[in-house]
Amino acid sequence: MSSNDNRPVRVRFAPSPTGKLHVGGARTAIYNWAFARANGGTFILRIDDTDPTRSTEENTQVILRAMRWLGLDWDEGPEVGGDFGPYWQTERMDIYREAAMRLVAEGKAYYCFCTPEELEAARKAAAERHDSFQGYQRTCRNIDPAEAQRRVDAGEPYTIRIKVPDDRGDVVVHDAVHGDVTFNAKELDDFIIFRSDGTPTYNFATVVDDAAMGITHIIRGDDHLSNTPRQVMVYEALDAPTPIFAHISMILGPDGKKLSKRHGATSVEEYRDAGYLSDAFVNYLALLGWAPDGESTVISRERLASEFSLEHVSKNPAIMDPKKLDFVNGEYLHAMGDEEFARDVLLPQLVAAGLETEGSPSRNADWYALLARALKPRTTLSPEVTKQSRFLYTADDELSFDEKSVKKWLGKQGARQALEAAREALLGIGEDEWSPDTIEATLDPLPERLGMGKGKVFQPIRVAAVGCAVSPGIGETLALLGREHTLARIERALPLAQ
Repeated sequence: MSSNDNRPVRVRFAPSPTGKLHVGGARTAIYNWAFARANGGTFILRIDDTDPTRSTEENTQVILRAMRWLGLDWDEGPEVGGDFGPYWQTERMDIYREAAMRLVAEGKAYYCFCTPEELEAARKAAAERHDSFQGYQRTCRNIDPAEAQRRVDAGEPYTIRIKVPDDRGDVVVHDAVHGDVTFNAKELDDFIIFRSDGTPTYNFATVVDDAAMGITHIIRGDDHLSNTPRQVMVYEALDAPTPIFAHISMILGPDGKKLSKRHGATSVEEYRDAGYLSDAFVNYLALLGWAPDGESTVISRERLASEFSLEHVSKNPAIMDPKKLDFVNGEYLHAMGDEEFARDVLLPQLVAAGLETEGSPSRNADWYALLARALKPRTTLSPEVTKQSRFLYTADDELSFDEKSVKKWLGKQGARQALEAAREALLGIGEDEWSPDTIEATLDPLPERLGMGKGKVFQPIRVAAVGCAVSPGIGETLALLGREHTLARIERALPLAQ
């Protein structure tokens, strides 16, 4: 098998629009994109929509949205164009037919008139004879071409089969991930490249496209490895350079089984909607089977685009670990600046929850920056900020108290004393001085003065202000709530305190 390593790198991601873009496909797209970027090459997006029963325009748009969210900008393809289009297979039917006809004319392919019943009978006979080869018996291979053409012209149904050379030795695929993989050419039958309904088979159409588009490297899932020897036959018949193949491992669930719905979210848009950041998601998927150094957990998109190589792709299946994905997402959130977190995470989530109106923030920028600083270290997924912020958007007299928190912190002896002392101390802070530092400095002496532990003093205040025992630091919490609301909520909680 020959390959031309000197051509400029051109890779493609060619999803079938038969459903959403799933995790495995997303990782394949990421690897192709990163390989192109790392080698100064071209990343092509092609829509392989030749399955008429399942391919839809709606699914195509779902895939394009997912690719845009992932930030995988393609150099050629839908919405971008390019010199090698069209980039939808359904618009390339004339190209496939022309290629098939050329192979027939060159004697590299032939018309087959065998009916499905005849093929099944031949297969059964071969099985009964215990033949070592039980594929297509080449019944129509030696029909005189002129006779075959007469039958075609007379309207007889036919398929087109490729002619595997009699003297073709083993097909050795030089795979960049798995090394040399050998397939016995004797086990390859003269397979169909054009069906009787006039449509090309996958193994033919994809090779015609990859050859026409100058694809140099094919990076795809290893479930396609078994297709490769047939595709090599097509490349050779077309006299086209055979690309370098890199078959990447499957992604498995935490239980070691193929990733599926039972493991939770599987499509890219489900992860987007769950609150994962695009950069974090790309980071995590990139490291599922590839590692630049064996240590990095967080790797920037820029580093991925400069360091990615096929040499560091593992041949072993990768395990999708939701906890590790959450950790990586948290790392990206925590690394954001306060203003960035407020703009890109906090406000969009508050708008989505109906707590804020898009384009008309209810508070000033400093307030959102303070809220971002308070929530950022406590956030793993973007939607969590809504739950943590809701107490700030609830009317004082509508705040509900968590029953367990009331029992644990307001129902204990000394809680009322702590609340009264806090109210008295906070009354001494003016509106202009109301800030996290001032609040903390004012409340810090209370435990010692009251002869009580910090928890017994500060937790009742927290429950009064928030409705539960979990919130950011007490200074940030009360500063965000504001002086008037803080004092009103302490007053409202006093009757519940012992």
